Amino acid sequence: MEKVLITGGAGFIGSALARMIINETNNTVINVDKLTYAGHLESLESIAHSDRYYFEEADICDTKEVERIYNEYKPDKVIHLAAESHVDRSIDGSAEFVRTNIVGTHNLLDLARNYYETLEGDKKQNFRFLHVSTDEVYGELGETGLFKETTSYDPRSPYSASKASSDHLVRAWYHTYDFPVVITNCSNNYGPFQFPEKLIPVVILKALQGEDIPVYGTGENVRDWLYVDDHARALYQVVEEGKIGETYNIGGHNEKQNIEVVQTICSILDELQPKDKGNYEDQITFVTDRPGHDYRYAIDASKIEEELSWKPDETLESGIRKTVEWYLKNIDWVEAVTDKNYDLERLGTT
Repeated sequence: MEKVLITGGAGFIGSALARMIINETNNTVINVDKLTYAGHLESLESIAHSDRYYFEEADICDTKEVERIYNEYKPDKVIHLAAESHVDRSIDGSAEFVRTNIVGTHNLLDLARNYYETLEGDKKQNFRFLHVSTDEVYGELGETGLFKETTSYDPRSPYSASKASSDHLVRAWYHTYDFPVVITNCSNNYGPFQFPEKLIPVVILKALQGEDIPVYGTGENVRDWLYVDDHARALYQVVEEGKIGETYNIGGHNEKQNIEVVQTICSILDELQPKDKGNYEDQITFVTDRPGHDYRYAIDASKIEEELSWKPDETLESGIRKTVEWYLKNIDWVEAVTDKNYDLERLGTT
């Protein structure tokens, strides 16, 4: 039995990881989250009453609070997910991305190192700090090729630049202080409980509301799509079995153009909740592209498959179907998390 501290545990990926650990292991979860617009305790209601689950509302930039949490809970593993993560928001305002993703990561690392130095024996031997990052740090690909763990960094947005910076800090702590870190870089996540500012939930909700479904540019930008529960399994496997100092790329083996993803969602909605007239695809509207919009991301996830025997369970088709079905059944959750702080407006046009 281990104590796993998750930062950003009320967010999309963090809450999926917390639910998985509580439901599928005997470990304890300490969830540290600031509860920004994208952090919601509603996503954790199914485990909130577990005696192995603890929640701390705290900012990772708050040195005293983070130090208290380390010393009070004495975690065996730290999985760092807390981050500002929406590219469009980073275009409108980069300062919070620098604060949370860079300064916050530095604070967590420095205090974790201090805590680590107090440990002894097996507790020290088994401690790990997993930093969760994104494939966007690598920049963009042309028509061919895949991002590998050795791909040079070339971030193109304030968001990806801030994540690249945090990755470099984590590696520096490993090389300089011999601090036991592991890094993951993942492709685009989707699934239940995703805050509706990202492509897939926006498409689902705009379609159901009878509004225009916005698609950036020509819709030909390519992403590799990773179902969030597959990602949660991968993160847990990396923190338990990954080699110290290594990076693992996590991808869904689901490379699709954005327009293909949108059309798939519309087709599933036509089947599950048909309109009185016409098809959902009729609502698709092409809008001005995002500034600096990377053309293509694609992950080579062979390392994690070969070394840790992980591969995704979901195809894009099965994962999107599960996601659409979940949103159809959980509109109350959508209304609760968007109330007063988001109305599906477009961001990042400056």
